[in-house]
Amino acid sequence: MNRWTVLVLLCLAQFMLIVDITVVQVALPTIGSELGLDREALTWVVTTYTLCFGGLMVLGGRLADAYGPRRVLLAGLTLFTLASLLCGLAPNGTALIAGRALQGVGAALMSPSALAVITGTYHGDLRNRALAAWGAIGGTGAAVGVLLGGLLTAGPGWSWAFFVNVPIGAAVFLVLPSALRAAGSEVTAGTGGRVDVPGALTVTLATGLLIYGLVNAGEAGWGAAGTLLALGGAVLGYAAFVLVERSVATPLMRARTLLRRPVLSGTFLMLLATGLMLGLFFVSTLYLQHALGYNALQTGLLFLPVALAITAGAQLGGRLIGRLGGRPVAVAAFALTAAGAALMAQVSPESGIWTTLLPGFVVAAFGIGPAFVTATTTTMANVPHGEAGVASGVLNTFHELGGSIGVAVVSTLAAASLMPGTTEVGGFTAALTLCAVAAGAAALVSLGLVPGGKPAGVTVGHGHGH
Repeated sequence: MNRWTVLVLLCLAQFMLIVDITVVQVALPTIGSELGLDREALTWVVTTYTLCFGGLMVLGGRLADAYGPRRVLLAGLTLFTLASLLCGLAPNGTALIAGRALQGVGAALMSPSALAVITGTYHGDLRNRALAAWGAIGGTGAAVGVLLGGLLTAGPGWSWAFFVNVPIGAAVFLVLPSALRAAGSEVTAGTGGRVDVPGALTVTLATGLLIYGLVNAGEAGWGAAGTLLALGGAVLGYAAFVLVERSVATPLMRARTLLRRPVLSGTFLMLLATGLMLGLFFVSTLYLQHALGYNALQTGLLFLPVALAITAGAQLGGRLIGRLGGRPVAVAAFALTAAGAALMAQVSPESGIWTTLLPGFVVAAFGIGPAFVTATTTTMANVPHGEAGVASGVLNTFHELGGSIGVAVVSTLAAASLMPGTTEVGGFTAALTLCAVAAGAAALVSLGLVPGGKPAGVTVGHGHGH
């Protein structure tokens, strides 16, 4: 075995993590019908995974440093594989959501550990080539996820969207250790030291309360006690997180790093880009299948050009940033996304999807791709070398949390159109309109927030593995 065998195995493991973000989107109506899940429960099927993935991502990186990336990677892989089996066997919504949470924890252990294994196995030009392949997984995984979700849901059933992870995870677990030894990997055993578990749990709990409050508002209203208590608890949770980070010796996120303009810019771009991407997927899936009666396979095929547009936009954005700088690319990216979402918001059963929803989604997706790249490059090119690892971990965290929050918000706005027996599409159009407004506002904020100049010396990636 050579070193490229290791890369194939690691990319395969990362591919599973990315696919599982989008693979359930197409299957949501079928899952809801078979398990008797309402809008709130379906929202948690999506957001629980990204919440745990993002909220615990930096903790996973810290554990990899303390106990060795290979050990943490294999532990995360085992947990993710077993959790996928639990999801596929889930007899009800509670078991499915619990399985998604365990998947997220496993993913949070796997992703940063796998990246650490790559940096310890490859050097020089080989490392750059390996990181480029790793970065391409994001867009490819999104594209395959929507198509695979449609194929499996229409074929053997939605459970197989999770079952397919089991043989892949088992194969990687069995082959990877010997492949690393044969490749002469220089992965360290770990440096020991304390790990900020309280900080990770606090920020994850706070974000969970925020999402619960947003989702609950769709049913009970913004003034309901449950909504206000959850949102108030989220504020207190974030305040507690700040206090924890100030008191521990090795905080997950140092205030000095978080307050740097490039990091603030990158987290803002990543939060909005991911929130818009998954939010638009969520609303469109339910509109196509709930309002128009499309099946899962048809929906997956319709979404394929959308996912490919994200990848194409990311590739173009990477080239334009080197010529124009990050600021104009970010502004143009969100302006394009706003235009696409505004076209999507004109959808109605009479107008069809071919002149509104689908072309609008492709345009919006083509704008989202460069926003991802801008978030990565402008951040990593403008932070000190000693803070690069923390900054990358923060970006990955906001990538996942942005998706959780975005889905929760659009789910609340679309609630009116998801009531049993209703044919009203006003909820869908309201959610899509908000996406257009949010993207337009992000373009304006980017004018002042994104650093000027042309970033240099950064490997461009999409989504994960920056």
